[in-house]
Amino acid sequence: MIKAVLFDLDGTLLDRDTALRLFIEDQYERYANKLTLVSKSSYVSRFIVLDQRGYVWKDKVYQQLLEEFNLDTLYWGDMLEDYMMNFPKFARAFPNTVEILQWLKENQIKIGMITNGFTRFQTSNLESLKIADYFDEILISEQEGVRKPEKEIFNRALERLGVKAYEALFVGDHPIYDVQASIDAGMKGIWKKADAYEQQEVTADAVIDNLNQLQKIIEKGAVQD
Repeated sequence: MIKAVLFDLDGTLLDRDTALRLFIEDQYERYANKLTLVSKSSYVSRFIVLDQRGYVWKDKVYQQLLEEFNLDTLYWGDMLEDYMMNFPKFARAFPNTVEILQWLKENQIKIGMITNGFTRFQTSNLESLKIADYFDEILISEQEGVRKPEKEIFNRALERLGVKAYEALFVGDHPIYDVQASIDAGMKGIWKKADAYEQQEVTADAVIDNLNQLQKIIEKGAVQD
C-alpha cells in the first residue's frame, strides 16, 4: 500500500523549460540597451545550452555568456541576482499538478518533495506555483546540506514523512538523480518522461507522460514488483 508520494520539482512539477525561455527573453528585453551587439535569439539559445537543464548554476552560465559575447559593460553577479529575483515570476506548473496533489490529499496520502537547488530560489518558485501548502515535507538540497542522488536525502525525507521506503513512490524526470536514486533508496521510482532523456536507457517501476497517470498507478498498483 502506497502511503506517500514524493516529487522532484524542476521538470516534474515545474515546467522549467518553458519558464526559462520566457525569463531569458524578458531579461534580454530589459537589458537590451546593453545587448545591442547580440541578437535576442543568440542570447536565448546560448543561455539554454550553457544552462544544461539547470545542472550548471547560473554564476557559471553568466560568466561564460558575458565572456563569449564580450559584454564587458555587464557584471555577472548583477545578472545572477536578476535571475534569482525574476525567474520565479515565470514559473508555471505542468498540467494536472494541482489536481494530483489535491487527489493525494483527499486520499490521505502523504506528499513530499526533494529538490536540488538554493533554498531562497526554490522557495520562491514554490510560492509562485502556489503549491507549497500541499506538501507535508519539502527538502531543498542547500538547506539540507545533501543533494540528489545521494541516498541520505531520500532517507531523510522518508523518516520525516514517517513511512518506509517500500510504502513510497518517487516521481521525477531525471533518470539517475530521481528515478535510479529513489530505487536505490528502496522506493518505487516513477519516471515522468522528458524529451532530453528519451535516448537514454531508463530503469523505472513505471513511466508516465502526465501527472494524472499517478492516480491509476496508486489505485491499481500498476508498478512492477
